[in-house]
Amino acid sequence: MTSRQILAAAALMATVGPATAQSDVELPYWASISVDKARMRKGPSPDVPVMWEYRRKDLPVKVIARHENWRKVEDPDGTQGWMAARLLSRTRTAIVTGEIRPMREDASVSAAVAYRAEPGVVGRISDCKNGWCLFAVNGRKGWIQTDHIWGD
Repeated sequence: MTSRQILAAAALMATVGPATAQSDVELPYWASISVDKARMRKGPSPDVPVMWEYRRKDLPVKVIARHENWRKVEDPDGTQGWMAARLLSRTRTAIVTGEIRPMREDASVSAAVAYRAEPGVVGRISDCKNGWCLFAVNGRKGWIQTDHIWGD
């Protein structure tokens, strides 16, 4: 199974707030998918073909362009396309990359491991500093190195 198939088929990891227009934010910026099903299209219109259908609420995306109520986004695999702005939220999320990654009790490689996260796990991030982010997945929190996640 490819990482894109995993991303497209994976279940919801957390709940996010309502989508925002996001028209006043400097490009590029991080966003996340705010609905259970979102379509990426070849262009900024409901009349152009769908490239992908994402079934992963909270999946991080990078917004790289705007056109009216549409946002050109890049997904964790590097695929770029257009999504309606109403499908996106500014909730900060990230996806674990590579291999199983430690989530530590403090922002240090010498800190005890609180949890381990598998590749493809999506969680909320906060309090990022010095190459670390506080990463929360289903009520479990730990510090993860920013080079072990995509979306920070």
